[in-house]
Amino acid sequence: MRPRPPKPYRGEVQADGKRPMRQGWRYPCGLLAGLWLAMPCPAACPAWSVQRAARELRALHDQLDGWNHAYRTEGRSPVDDAIYDQALDRYEGWRACFPAQAPAPLAPLADATGPVRAPVAQTGLAKLADAAAVQAWMDARDARDLWVQPKADGVAVTLLYVDGQLRQAVSRGDGLHGSDWTAKARRIAAVPKHLPHAPSRVVLQGELVWWLPGHRQAQDGGVRARADVAGALAREPFDAQAAAHIGLFVWDWPSGPAGMRERLAGLEAMGLGDSVALTQPVRGLADVQRWRERWYHEALPFATDGIVLRQGHRPPANEWMPTPPDWAVAWKYPPAQALAVVRDVDFRRGRRGGVSVVLELQPVILDDRTVRRVSLGSLARWRRLDVRPGDQVSLSLAGLTIPRFDKVVWRARERAPVDVPAAGSRDGLDCWHPENGCRRQFLARLRWLGSRQGLGIDGIGETTWRALIDAGLVRGLLDWQGLTSAQLASAPGIGPQRAARLARAFARARTASFGHWLRALGLPPAGDADLPNWPVLAERSVTEWEAQPGVGTGRAKQLHAFFHHPEAARLAARLHGAGVAGF
Repeated sequence: MRPRPPKPYRGEVQADGKRPMRQGWRYPCGLLAGLWLAMPCPAACPAWSVQRAARELRALHDQLDGWNHAYRTEGRSPVDDAIYDQALDRYEGWRACFPAQAPAPLAPLADATGPVRAPVAQTGLAKLADAAAVQAWMDARDARDLWVQPKADGVAVTLLYVDGQLRQAVSRGDGLHGSDWTAKARRIAAVPKHLPHAPSRVVLQGELVWWLPGHRQAQDGGVRARADVAGALAREPFDAQAAAHIGLFVWDWPSGPAGMRERLAGLEAMGLGDSVALTQPVRGLADVQRWRERWYHEALPFATDGIVLRQGHRPPANEWMPTPPDWAVAWKYPPAQALAVVRDVDFRRGRRGGVSVVLELQPVILDDRTVRRVSLGSLARWRRLDVRPGDQVSLSLAGLTIPRFDKVVWRARERAPVDVPAAGSRDGLDCWHPENGCRRQFLARLRWLGSRQGLGIDGIGETTWRALIDAGLVRGLLDWQGLTSAQLASAPGIGPQRAARLARAFARARTASFGHWLRALGLPPAGDADLPNWPVLAERSVTEWEAQPGVGTGRAKQLHAFFHHPEAARLAARLHGAGVAGF
């Protein structure tokens, strides 16, 4: 596999609004030089013509370039970093699939540099994919000299102190050259202007963060903390109120002693004890996982997006390069958002005729869950968004458990055709049979009838109802009542034993209360109305329904229409003949 192009480093923004980028080739997927990097190997290539491949690649190229431009020039992130990273990986995969159709590579470094040379190169970090990758990285190193820190979600900065006084603050830039943030740093209270007990020349590297006292990453997420810092540093003049919200986490002392313990002791003596407390020794994977879980769930004063593993002893600072080293790596938390490809659009008609829309997705992992579908909501919402197969959408978790559609990230250039159903009447008085385009709504009626809200028929769900419809045994809402065990066993997937259980469950359903039968047949909401029996209800006028408690004018008309509908009357007559109570 050929090397991948440089991946943007989205950890900071310069004073002039430029987004710094990581230089150098990324490692290919797999094990290389002792690192198992979180570089997904390309999935199966899309089945596109060369013409479509060229259009899709150009569209995604321009989308990524637009996001980069917004970050560099305006200090804002139009999409979450996790979505950006996934989109970039997808783009690189497509480039590998269609090299002849790929546009010119993205030029992330075109305006990422700055006028000031950093005293020490900013290296960036490679990412480990999972616990197995962490174990492999640790196995290749001295277990007595490994350390872990939270991965602060802010913007990187290099600070130079001479004779204890702040002399220079430089943005990350391209890793070697950045913007001069010295004047801004002097206005940030969290950045020390003087270091006590400091050597004559001190170079610190760290993260400017947005102070969030009591922040719990698992509960609160990123809350756009990085974007707040980046936006504040990009604005001119520098906002004093924003400066008061910016903190500093020092994660390294490049010019310090060779050993980590000595460096931490020196940082403590210079008054940086808060940062020192967030650098902890680890001896094995269990230690790493324990700190990762702790910092994910417990309160920290800033947002984080993972942890950083460091080897205590590393090369001297004058040998550092603006590329990910092998002595420090990141293990990020599960992404709070996932980028998913829409495979199909499923229009589902409910029992009252309303249409809901579910997006079928290529499976994606979201917070350790595999997500294959997500609800889009109503047909009206789908019409506004016009989501089609091939579109890319972002997902998150509602209440930490339910996949939620967030937005369309970008659209496929070729709009796939979809069979859009007409909006239903929503009065619940149509589709009493599966013919004439009513199969889905009729099936929804049967699901409701057998559910706990209806008759509570044990052992039956959508699959069984569909089998009975396909076998021609159920063409109306009550056709199941007269089916024998032998007839039930003739349906595909229903054997003799299950048929016998179903027959018994159907027989028990006849004894359900009148109220359950009304709900099962599709009675509109009736508030607290008195529901004595079918003959009485069928004689009520609209005015009499409106006089019932909890029934307004609209519901009164719906209830009157239900009891006077020919299909409902036929079902009531059938239940009367079967001796069902209330009919």
